[in-house]
Amino acid sequence: MRTKSIIALLLFAIMFVMADTNIPIFQNRKEKAPVVSDSVMQSDSIMRDSLGNVVVDTTRMDSLELAIYHHNKAIDDSIRLDSLNRQKSEGINSPVQYSADDSLVYDATSKTAYLYGQSNVKYENMNLASEKIYMNLDSSLVHATGVRDTTDTTGLKLTGTPVFTMGADSYESDTMAFNFKTKKGLISNVYTEQQDGFLRSELSKRSANGDVYLQHGRYTTCDAPHPDFYIALSRAKVRPGKDVTFGPAYLVVADVPLPLAIPYGFFPFTKSYSSGFIMPTYGDESDRGFYLRDGGYYFAMGDKWDLKLLGEIYTKGSWGVSAASNYNNRYKYSGSFFFSYQDTRTGEKGMPDYGRQESFKIQWNHRQDAKSNPFSSLSASVNFATSSYERNNLSSLYNPQTLTQSTRTSSVSWSTTFSSIGLSLSSTANLSQNMVDSTIAVTLPDLNISLSRFYPFKRKNAVGKERWYEKISMSYTGQLSNSINTKEDMIMKSNLIKDWRNGFNHSIPISGNFTLFNYLNVTPSFSFTDRMYTNKIMRSWDMERQTEVADTTYGFYNVYNWNLSVGLSTKLYGFWVPNRKIFGDKIQAIRHVITPSVSFSYAPDFGASRYGYWETYQKTDADGNVSLVEYSPFSNGLYGVPGKGKTGSVTFDVSNNIEMKIKSDKDSTGMKKISIIDELGANLRYNMAAKVQPWSDLTMRIRLKWWKNYTFNMTAVFATYAYELDANGRPYVGNHTEWSKGRFGRFRGTSQNISFTLTPEKLKKWFGGGDDEGDEQDEEKEGIDTDIESNVDDDMIEGQRGAKKKSGGGKALTDEDGYMKFSMPWSLTFGYGITMSENTAGKFNTKSMRYPYKFTQTLNCSGNIRISDGWNISFSSGYDFERKDISMTTASLQRDLHCFNMSCSVVLAPYTSYNFTFRCNAATLTDALKYDKRSGYSNAVQWY
Repeated sequence: MRTKSIIALLLFAIMFVMADTNIPIFQNRKEKAPVVSDSVMQSDSIMRDSLGNVVVDTTRMDSLELAIYHHNKAIDDSIRLDSLNRQKSEGINSPVQYSADDSLVYDATSKTAYLYGQSNVKYENMNLASEKIYMNLDSSLVHATGVRDTTDTTGLKLTGTPVFTMGADSYESDTMAFNFKTKKGLISNVYTEQQDGFLRSELSKRSANGDVYLQHGRYTTCDAPHPDFYIALSRAKVRPGKDVTFGPAYLVVADVPLPLAIPYGFFPFTKSYSSGFIMPTYGDESDRGFYLRDGGYYFAMGDKWDLKLLGEIYTKGSWGVSAASNYNNRYKYSGSFFFSYQDTRTGEKGMPDYGRQESFKIQWNHRQDAKSNPFSSLSASVNFATSSYERNNLSSLYNPQTLTQSTRTSSVSWSTTFSSIGLSLSSTANLSQNMVDSTIAVTLPDLNISLSRFYPFKRKNAVGKERWYEKISMSYTGQLSNSINTKEDMIMKSNLIKDWRNGFNHSIPISGNFTLFNYLNVTPSFSFTDRMYTNKIMRSWDMERQTEVADTTYGFYNVYNWNLSVGLSTKLYGFWVPNRKIFGDKIQAIRHVITPSVSFSYAPDFGASRYGYWETYQKTDADGNVSLVEYSPFSNGLYGVPGKGKTGSVTFDVSNNIEMKIKSDKDSTGMKKISIIDELGANLRYNMAAKVQPWSDLTMRIRLKWWKNYTFNMTAVFATYAYELDANGRPYVGNHTEWSKGRFGRFRGTSQNISFTLTPEKLKKWFGGGDDEGDEQDEEKEGIDTDIESNVDDDMIEGQRGAKKKSGGGKALTDEDGYMKFSMPWSLTFGYGITMSENTAGKFNTKSMRYPYKFTQTLNCSGNIRISDGWNISFSSGYDFERKDISMTTASLQRDLHCFNMSCSVVLAPYTSYNFTFRCNAATLTDALKYDKRSGYSNAVQWY
């Protein structure tokens, strides 16, 4: 009803203005009355109507009067048309829409509309909302202001202040004046947001092109009404969405001006990334001197990739450059590339301690979207660096994990699939690097061909039951590889034929699955393996030099072997229903499942001379002793050589599972299964080809699932053959079994690892009767991470920003009485491992015929505690039982200061270092407002 009244009042005001002036609302009154000559006015063709208006009757005019009339009318129409065109060009081009929730008052004399209540004025892409607006219809000028807040005792607080929006730009102020024609405005106490920064000024002026000129302004990245810090600007020019340029400015923290001033400055406000300079960091290093590092230029090459070039220089001559790029082709692929080169110089040139090292590092990560091509993929994970790079890179020196890293791996893989025939091709290039001795292992390429399992005897149009031979299946796997193991500095000097090892391996498994007598499951299998090599090494003995001579022969050599096996297994079920009078009706039944299995395998002796896989030569030493040395010409091949001797074994295995079915407490008609013993099994193997000690050790295993989120696993080994004493009284493993001596078996040892995480939710569950499901949900929501970062980096800062946003901007939760809720989430994880084994280095007990047992233990502990919103403490430590000392210990502290982030980490053992970082969270100021303090590589802190 209020809206209808406003519209009716607005229409009435418009009709009143038009009736009074006979011109449109925003039209300037510059037109003149029609020009009529005296001779015409005195003619009887001039009359007046009942309202007194002049009416001209052309039918009563003679020819002269008619000509004069048309002449004067043409002049008048020309003047009127010029006036209308001028008003259209100078006025507005589209309607102005305005409304008010309370009331609308129109003053006809001043042609001003007053809007009260929640008012709104819209024109093209401009929108003005305020509690009080008045607009002049003649000059297109709009004024807006707020009203005094009646609930404020000081009388200074305003409510319903103007909010002006033009396109994507928005301005909040106390008072505002804007001209729709010129699009200029004058704003008092303006507040606007530009990307991740906020601008406020006492007085602002907006030009026609959208630029805003500020006087006595403030710039901050703090989103609080009363910012924690800001940069005070004496004057500034803002180009919305582009940049802000300001004159003299100084930093204010907690309303305290700091003596940190600059004559002028510049902040970019680019919504899309753009090119620009990267400011370097400075410091000093004991061996290389003062430095400037990580400074350079960022190139915004396009929407799909970028480039960052950085450099570093030291006063003693060291320098380095690096290039980093990220690329992303949506729905196709994405990745990153990094390359760094360093020229490190230590000491003084010309002095004995002078040294120079050249090192580099290359990283490449490539990921392909699976939707782009489901039949082909390319991925890469390359991380290669010379062994001296990490020792010379300052970022690595501050990271203990990098210093203690012994190996690095890199791989590039490609694969494609021909789904119609089940054929897949894949190729991989692998590199493994040992950082300790600078050796590398390269495989280039590693090509794999595989044909998925198919049934060659299966009928296309099956009729009747499936025949037994239709269950026979086979597949194919082929691998072509080329590899080398060498030093870093020798990789480029190696010979592809002589130094690299290569070969082609084929594997064809054939298997079947049959059922005998409806209870026995029989699984026969046959496997054929073929190796193709391009060289073999023949060896002989040189009597003159008393050394072995190797002669490499190049050609095509085929090395194959085969084996067959048969497995037989079944399942035996047993049920026991307890007596209802004794056990009640809670337990419904107990089920026992026994799974025995027997398997047989056989392979002929490929060490026989007819195969040619093993050779011998006669060795005569300097004393004239003659012996035969057996070797394989293909022992250096990538895929090895078939073993000597005939193999044939029978393996016995048994597995037990015991479960109990009981009535559910939550549902009277429901049932629930409880695992008593998830698995209790044993394994023993008999080698038919072995002449001595054919029985293997007995291996027993047990698995229990009594706890909701924990599974207990333990494996124990019992030796089959007993110790005996030789002529000198020294023990050795003889040919007599423990069973023959009336013993079950000699216990050789076991190992067990236990890990447990303690949280407040679990304590509440144990002592406070908390709900299991609620506790689990709370733990997931809490997301406490027990991984410890020993050094602060950008990832840690990003995590703190995320924690701040997730926790509601650092605002503490309160209870119904208004007091802050006590909440201190924490997590404590213990890990304990123990291994029990025979101590063959200890003293042998001849009475029990046993060695003493020794225990190997490991203990680790890590924790995380958030003492309040924004405060997070984490640590990691352990105890080394072998060294009888504390293992690597780290501790870190993070503090979210709303607009800033403070981080501190300490490494106590085995390397001692510290790292302190204080920086602004906003990306715009993160490089400008920061403070980093790290312990140097050579001047680490020592605590005693």
